[in-house]
Amino acid sequence: MSAVERTDLPFPLVRQGKVREMYDLGDHLLLVASDRISAFDCVIPQPIPDKGAVLTQMSDYWFSRTGHLVRNHCLSADPDRIIELEPRLAETRDLWAGRGMLVMRADPFPIECVVRGFITGSAWKEYRATGTLAGEPLPEGLVEAQQLDEPIFSPATKAEEGHDENITFTQVRGILGTKVAEFLKATSLDLYSFARDHARRNGIIIADTKFEFGTSPTGELLLIDEALTPDSSRFWPESEYEPGRTPPSLDKQPVRDYLEERVQAGEWDRQPPAPDLPESVVSSTTARYREAYERITSEPLPEF
Repeated sequence: MSAVERTDLPFPLVRQGKVREMYDLGDHLLLVASDRISAFDCVIPQPIPDKGAVLTQMSDYWFSRTGHLVRNHCLSADPDRIIELEPRLAETRDLWAGRGMLVMRADPFPIECVVRGFITGSAWKEYRATGTLAGEPLPEGLVEAQQLDEPIFSPATKAEEGHDENITFTQVRGILGTKVAEFLKATSLDLYSFARDHARRNGIIIADTKFEFGTSPTGELLLIDEALTPDSSRFWPESEYEPGRTPPSLDKQPVRDYLEERVQAGEWDRQPPAPDLPESVVSSTTARYREAYERITSEPLPEF
């Protein structure tokens, strides 16, 4: 599959994010995951082949296996079925097949539902500074990448630009109301626990992940956007895990490492535009995304 930096379908564009385009089809939406990649809040000049397909097909994999926990917005990620439901898409099939998902409309909640099973990333930084996570105290003596006794619901506000901001569960209740807040917390923890156990059987640790939820036009609460992908989760090979240090993750780690090298060399200041990626970094990043899909699903990435 050749890299797709962006799509230009003949339908109203609802939204274009760092990675996805969302098209209005009337009753339904078409989400198309491009091969764009961002790091340090910058979209990188080179797309990563297969990345969009991994995000879409892995989300579909999890959506199809977690319906007993919560309903989701996915109608289909299979191109043939999508065209059955929306025949108008047949003429542009080559542009979105494999990376497109037909979904129900939903009104998203303004909250990122983050679940952390291990203390790493921004959570580790906060803990080192204050002994807390999103303002809530954690036990003393934790080390980097240590598994927490129980997964922690660590919500954040959504940021259109820059980084999301961690908030307390009390703040979530204030924004959404107690009933919805409790539902999102319980469902997020159930989804994480189910996925964590599944991935661990395949030698993958899901250190943390984030979910998005919304309401359908009829008021039903839905899991939306993507789910348990390398872009929304931190996947660690279990064979490389050791408490006290964060292992390399199965995602854009080669891109982050290369850009950090440019920063340390004084060649980039973390401001747009980002530097070009060498082909070796592009190919190794594609390999990591594919590995994440293949190890978690125990199947090769489908070809469309």
